[in-house]
Amino acid sequence: MKRILRSTIFLVATLYFIVDAVFLKVAAPIARWMARKRIFIRFRKWIGSLRPYPSLALFAVPVILLEPVKPVAAYLIGTGRVLPGITVLIGGELLKLVIIERLFKLCRLKLLKIPIFAWGYGHWRDGVNWIVSMKAWQAARVWIRLIKGRVQKYLIQMKLNKLVSRPVRG
Repeated sequence: MKRILRSTIFLVATLYFIVDAVFLKVAAPIARWMARKRIFIRFRKWIGSLRPYPSLALFAVPVILLEPVKPVAAYLIGTGRVLPGITVLIGGELLKLVIIERLFKLCRLKLLKIPIFAWGYGHWRDGVNWIVSMKAWQAARVWIRLIKGRVQKYLIQMKLNKLVSRPVRG
């Protein structure tokens, strides 16, 4: 029984990290774009003035408010409302990760001064490094690069076909 429980927890945790990693790839460029907006400059200065524990409290707000998005999305999907469920999941995850990614970049050094945060972050990094070192993860990365390359090649070919098939004006 204990072995089944551990396997289930491992599977759920792995899926959780994979979903967050996928969304983070999309969220990072959005966060960088937001950081360049004028409205956020004063907010960024205020965040920079905070000490470690207020930074931690600020960091926790989007997690507390937006983490329930996943179970809500699962409930919607489970009750047959697939499109609203997927929309809630994608929107909530992107919003959460954009905010958290920016806050973490701004507060990381302060947060790491908090012993329990540094301890948890170290374990989180160990977990990420362990998953990334797995052969399955590395094989998936190779497949993703291969698919990405083929999609890019296809798109370039489509653009070339469009240029070649245009009628010549004269």
